[in-house]
Amino acid sequence: MQNLNDKYHIDMCRGPLFGEIVLFSVPLFLSGLLQLLFSAADLIVIGHFAPPEAMAAVGATTFVTALIVNVFIGLSIGTNVLVANYLGADNRKNIRRATHTAIAVSLIGGVILGIVGLLVSKPMLVLTETPPEILPQSCLYLWIYCCGIPFILLYNFGSAILRAAGDTRHPLYYLIIAGIVNVVLNLVFVLIFGMDVAGVALATTISQAISAFLVIRNLTQARDACRLKFRNLRIDGTILGSMLWIGLPAGLQGAFFSISNLIIQSSINSFGAMAMAGSTAALSLEGIVYVGSYSYHQTSISFTSQNLGGRKLSRIRKSIFYCMGCSIVINLIMGFGFYWFGHSLLAIYNPNQEVIEWGLLRMKILFTTYFLCAIMDVVSGALRGLGHSIQSAVVTMMGVCVLRVFWVYCIFPLDRTMENLMLSYPVSWALTAAVNGYLLYRVCKKLFASSGRHYINLPQPDAPLR
Repeated sequence: MQNLNDKYHIDMCRGPLFGEIVLFSVPLFLSGLLQLLFSAADLIVIGHFAPPEAMAAVGATTFVTALIVNVFIGLSIGTNVLVANYLGADNRKNIRRATHTAIAVSLIGGVILGIVGLLVSKPMLVLTETPPEILPQSCLYLWIYCCGIPFILLYNFGSAILRAAGDTRHPLYYLIIAGIVNVVLNLVFVLIFGMDVAGVALATTISQAISAFLVIRNLTQARDACRLKFRNLRIDGTILGSMLWIGLPAGLQGAFFSISNLIIQSSINSFGAMAMAGSTAALSLEGIVYVGSYSYHQTSISFTSQNLGGRKLSRIRKSIFYCMGCSIVINLIMGFGFYWFGHSLLAIYNPNQEVIEWGLLRMKILFTTYFLCAIMDVVSGALRGLGHSIQSAVVTMMGVCVLRVFWVYCIFPLDRTMENLMLSYPVSWALTAAVNGYLLYRVCKKLFASSGRHYINLPQPDAPLR
């Protein structure tokens, strides 16, 4: 990380807004894509060089791993919002406090979370009705994954600081390096050492450690207020309180997302190992489509929070509309494009025809409606950037999580098909986007009416931290 005025950093409060949003979001998109390729590489190697049960074993862990780390990943969003807001206000003291608190939280939290994950992995897999024939392999994958949780948190918190400063390119470069290592190690561990599930898990953990090391190294070499000094690592109570106030609702929302998806996964598991493998392959492709939505969710957070700190209200409104338009277009193109070539894409993961047919069932419903998820994510990102994380999280948890659980227990039994189960996703996206959209309209109306003077919902440099 260089000085904030260098070529790697974007000043979100000045300059041509649309071009800056595109310049900011493209590395985010590519970074998210590379993170997914970690998992895709695992599945492709497993799908071609190991039995179908091994692929199902990895797929059964997807939502469990998300549930384990989501709360702390939500806190990294709080880091992003705080640092961006302080940068917009040019409050260097609070930038330093937030940077060191964030890294300290990621270190301590990563160790604690890794230990908890080791203890709860098997019970959670049993709870989701993972078939007995793949349970031992799924447990092994999760145990190795949990050993890498500290690296996952370090990378995410460090990257959040870089994003807040307008740098999305360095995290991309680090993921490219880590991704190459991941692919090479996958092939070495699986083909040469015959480690299958354990091999792909170990390769992923090592690659995550490399990306975390590179991000931390970047921060220690920074020449601005975001510079990390290990001797200054400590948890600042007021900063942590603000981080929790913004990030904890997002983290809890992510955890509830994972719980609802775990319940859906248990219903998928009831269709058997072939359905699990097909859904896992489709889910991997779905993640690539989702990157288009999530990258603009993150862009919306960063641009709204930094311009809020700088009192650039007109840029807040424009950034929301630009992010919305870009996200919808990308998700329409990718969603329909991937579904059109679905058979060929799924065959990359697993050539088994039955696996492919199950995967296409998932793609038919979700990929053609993913633009609804794009709208929902940009709106919720804008609300978080403006400091309304709690309201957004409550609406999203009710509109997505509660509705999906209701669907599984009340709607799905009426027609126990994959199509009916998958319909819970677009319905929940549309409902949540509508309610959060109305909430964002009300928030912006009050913000613009006060010219930002009396409606700043984030801790400000001239006010005590919440």
